[in-house]
Amino acid sequence: MAFEPPRRLVRALGESAPAGDDWLAGLPELAERAVSRRELTVERVQVPGGRSSLVVLVRRADGGPAVLKLAPPRARPESERAALAHWAGRGAVQLLESDAQDSAEGALLLERLHPDVSVRSLPEAKALLEAAGALRRLWVEPPADHAFETVAERTGRQAVAMRAGAEREPEAAPLVDAALAAREELLAAPPEERLLHGTFRQSKVLAGDRLPWLAVGPDPVVGEHAFDLARLVRDRVEDLIASPAGASITRRRIKRLAESLEVDQERLRGWTLFRAVESGVRAVRVGRPRDGELLLEFAGWL
Repeated sequence: MAFEPPRRLVRALGESAPAGDDWLAGLPELAERAVSRRELTVERVQVPGGRSSLVVLVRRADGGPAVLKLAPPRARPESERAALAHWAGRGAVQLLESDAQDSAEGALLLERLHPDVSVRSLPEAKALLEAAGALRRLWVEPPADHAFETVAERTGRQAVAMRAGAEREPEAAPLVDAALAAREELLAAPPEERLLHGTFRQSKVLAGDRLPWLAVGPDPVVGEHAFDLARLVRDRVEDLIASPAGASITRRRIKRLAESLEVDQERLRGWTLFRAVESGVRAVRVGRPRDGELLLEFAGWL
């Protein structure tokens, strides 16, 4: 079959592609090779799919359902592979097989979940509860010899881009300053080192058969629980901004999530601020000003 990348993937990768990157152009051929080598039968490409990888619903030679995921090197598929192998299906989608060729292709063959049913389909209160429960299962000690990026390293890279963004958009400078100050304070005394999902939100938790809900699509990082939970705080940000009580709802959400997952409330607020400002500045930079405005308005409540 012809492997045409979904428009959402083309748009998202186009926003972040470095000069000379031709991964998208070679994706159809890469997908054909990956399917042929594993003797897979293709059912369909998942649409709209993700923002960083091609997701293909397939069947293995024995007829069992699976998912083939192909991602460019900048999406760090090897880091995802290492995290999924370490979790071994505990709270996350199961890695079905892995070899050297998989690594060269940036390919992951994964357990088939229900790709069209995420926690986000539940009422908001129930969705937050189920998502938080899934996240808790992922918070384990990293391997002793791990090569995962740390929160300090990742946010350090992001801080450089945020400062540059504040220079281009001076109205965002006060929020950037506040976010960077919060980062410095939080990193002065991190309370724990755990393997984190890294990009966790409601849409990253899909219905499964082995367990009711399983996490997918990690961009793993090692650091404290509050960093991972911070992205969940702003889920459904459009609804929060549209609500006259959005600011108070956000404060209650921080309190409820912090208490339910035994995370320090102020640390969660600080990382929520940093991550919202970072995402907002980045959205403006890549040409999504509306998204950027929403995120920066949300950050202003914190």
